[in-house]
Amino acid sequence: MSKQPAHKVKLGLITATVWDNDGFYSVDLSRAYKTSQGEWQSTPSFAQGDLLNVAKCAERAEIWIARQVSKDAIQRT
Repeated sequence: MSKQPAHKVKLGLITATVWDNDGFYSVDLSRAYKTSQGEWQSTPSFAQGDLLNVAKCAERAEIWIARQVSKDAIQRT
């Protein structure tokens, strides 16, 4: 994986982070939360109320990846 994300999609507390590894894309999904000390952390676990935003983030990440793959294919020709 590259050191910097290729793209991020955020909806509320949910983030989809897209990574580009030489044209192979992968996605990490996470939920932000605040600790009792007031520090922001993230977790790969989601509550029922998060699931719609998880689905929307995943869909938007997939659309972004599909566009990138198309751009890459055009550039190779």
